[in-house]
Amino acid sequence: MREGLKVVAIIPALNEEASIGKVIADLPDMVGCIIVCDNGCTDRTAQIAQDAGAKVVTEPERGYGAACLKAVAAVPGDTDILLFIDGDYSDYPQEAIDIINPIVEGEADMVIGSRMMTLKDHRSLPPVAAFGNWLTSWLIRIRWGIRFTDIGPFRAIRFEAYQRLGMRDRNFGWTTEMQVKAVKQKLSCLEVPVSYRPRIGVSKISGTVSGSIRAGVKFLWIFLREAVTR
Repeated sequence: MREGLKVVAIIPALNEEASIGKVIADLPDMVGCIIVCDNGCTDRTAQIAQDAGAKVVTEPERGYGAACLKAVAAVPGDTDILLFIDGDYSDYPQEAIDIINPIVEGEADMVIGSRMMTLKDHRSLPPVAAFGNWLTSWLIRIRWGIRFTDIGPFRAIRFEAYQRLGMRDRNFGWTTEMQVKAVKQKLSCLEVPVSYRPRIGVSKISGTVSGSIRAGVKFLWIFLREAVTR
């Protein structure tokens, strides 16, 4: 695959004023465009993102998937690679190079940044993330024989491949849906180790018991839906 591809970063954000500027500042130069989706923020997230050079779109319907879908809808047509990263600064944005390069070099269609490859103590992940990792990787391995170690949000995919996935989940199941559909479409998938730190602020999913339960149920529903459809 040729070099000089256009990389667009997608950042869904809900009240991330303390961290969004850090995420944008630390993204490598190979990311040519940054789109932040204001998912109903009540703080200065949108203004800080715009001041930092990002394009800001708004999705009032709360939901991780809804925010990602709205941001992707604003992606320029000549985009080659989509990079997804959260706005909470739990990932290390500079490591985007390690996630993007395998796609640039033609080694993969989709690359997942795996926290599980580097964490010595997996309990440092929020409970919902740990449960989701275990459940999704086990079910995918049983159904399709492909093993993932993480369903983390730090990932990249060829834009053309993304468009073929027909993504539609509007909340907790977004990352699970992407990986399951990628496997079903026989995309070349790769995991690379990434670093992880506690997020700035409170998680909108794993920060509550109800959020964790709803996320777990959604993971299972996405798998069952995709397992029985072509």
